[in-house]
Parts: sequence; structure tokens; C-alpha cells
Amino acid sequence: MRVERSIHAPGGRRHGPGRHDRTTWRPGTLPRPWYDLAVTGIEDDALLAARTAVADHARRLVADRLVAGTAGNVSVRVGDLVAVTASGVAYDTMTAEDVVVVDLAGTPVVGTLRPTSELPLHLLCYARHGASAVVHTHSAAAVALSLLRDDVPLVHYQTAIFGGAVAVAEYAPYGSEELAANTSAALTDRSAAVLRHHGTVVLGSSLRAAYDGAVHLEWLCDVWLRAAAVGTPRLLSTEQVAEAVERFRGYGQR
Repeated sequence: MRVERSIHAPGGRRHGPGRHDRTTWRPGTLPRPWYDLAVTGIEDDALLAARTAVADHARRLVADRLVAGTAGNVSVRVGDLVAVTASGVAYDTMTAEDVVVVDLAGTPVVGTLRPTSELPLHLLCYARHGASAVVHTHSAAAVALSLLRDDVPLVHYQTAIFGGAVAVAEYAPYGSEELAANTSAALTDRSAAVLRHHGTVVLGSSLRAAYDGAVHLEWLCDVWLRAAAVGTPRLLSTEQVAEAVERFRGYGQR
């Protein structure tokens, strides 16, 4: 795909060639840049499919009650680009046109909306953990568990899909580099983390895999909360979960 960047001012004036052709904008800084995408021929199918998938899964976040309002965010990597939800846009009506595309440094290359405030977190997941997709929820059971525990207890063998016990990352302000660093530490050797007083982050080899993981993680948190409300839950051993991890390597159609 051949992509050429051009910057549009809010009033519609287009800057000519020269020093304005590129931007030094960084996540969290103002003013925001205004971009369009000039592509020779039709927009790259893979990129369009990625933007559509992000919008589809953002709408599912609301329908599945994994977020409230405009909380949470979704992204997927396409080569050296990342399609990600925009900041403060209603998810239940989101379309592909509302999805922003940035490069791996966080510079927008497609779209006129500001990317999610959690962009530093998403980019760190791609840079440090080899993710292909990231789903960040504000799901209720996970938040509730984060107030009580430092990990997700081994209540079910489905914990194995994340590589073992899922850690709870320490609290830091949303959108901050500190939150990204805390989450990255909690993701060591795992594909998911719970964020204290905040929500969850789940990585996947595809957007569908990351989303399904987010649903499973919320279910695991809910199971523990229900059991702990009436007694002391019995837990699996780390050896039992490790066996499930190995079994999952050959699970499904190959």
C-alpha cells in the first residue's frame, strides 16, 4: 500500500509541500493534527478490514457489558500500522471511519479524530509483548476483583489460555506512561492483566482472540467473586493449570 501523508487545518486549508508535510505530534500533546489518506487506487483492503473489525468489536464491548459509555479501547496491528479506537467516541454507533490509524511511534496517518488516551499502553503491548491485537475493558467483575486480590485465582482451567495466573497491575492514572509500564510488568509471560481500580488488558494473535480472551477473563473474575461471597473457593494447583496450558497447545482445529 502506498500511503502519502497530508495535513489539513481544521478550516479545510491544505498545507503545501515543505516543513509541514510531517508532524512531531506525540500521544497526549496538543494541538492535534488533521490528516487525510491519499492512496493510489482503492484503500488497502487489509487496512480497511482492520478499521471495520475494530469498530465491530468496539460495538460488542458495549453489547457484552464489558465497558460503560466510551470507556475501554480496542486496537489491531496491520504491518507497521495500528488501527485503534478514537478518544471519547460512542462505541455503540462507531463505524470504520471513526477508527484512527497510527504508526508504531503513535503518529496518526489515517483519520481526523484523536486516538484513545490509552495509546501508550497499546503501543507498548505491540513493541514489548509481540501482540497482534489488544482489547482493554472496564468490566465490572475484574474491577471488583482488583480491589481484593493481587491476581486472578485459579478457579478454572480456562486460566490456562492466558499462560497461567493473571496478575493485577498496580494503579496508575489512565493514559499515563506509568500505567503502561505497570501493565507491561503484569503481562510478563502472560497474555492478559487486570488493572487495579481500572479494568483489563488482553492480548491476542487476532482481534477475535483478544476479544474472546477478555470475555473469558471477566467470566473467571465473576466465578471467583460468586464463590468467595459464600465461602472459601477451592483452587486448582499451578501444576494442574500448567497441564491445561500444554493441552491447549493442541486444542481446536489444526
